[in-house]
Amino acid sequence: MKRTTSKKPGKQRKWAANAQLHNMGDMMSSMLSGELAKKYKRASIRVRKGDTVKIMRGEFRGQTGEVTKVDPKKCKIYVEGITIKKSDGTDVERSIHPSNVKITDLYIDDKERRAVLERNIG
Repeated sequence: MKRTTSKKPGKQRKWAANAQLHNMGDMMSSMLSGELAKKYKRASIRVRKGDTVKIMRGEFRGQTGEVTKVDPKKCKIYVEGITIKKSDGTDVERSIHPSNVKITDLYIDDKERRAVLERNIG
């Protein structure tokens, strides 16, 4: 993924906000847990629906849940059981940036995902 050559934080944020969808996929990756990283010989992979993640940063730190929805346009994921209460009392799902979670269990029923993981092992 080609980033802007500028070191200015504002230009980095602008690049990320205006990135094309095929580049957003690279920003949707999260680190793997220790045993998964050893098993698949890679540090991170793109998050997808069905993965189990542990939240590492923010007010929900330490909680674990399954990814219920992935929003590549906003570069956010939604985890089962992570909700906030609105002022009218209703609960809504809280979005989380993928860089703030660690993948603890992978959803590997998809043959394309298995192919991606086996690329490094083979």
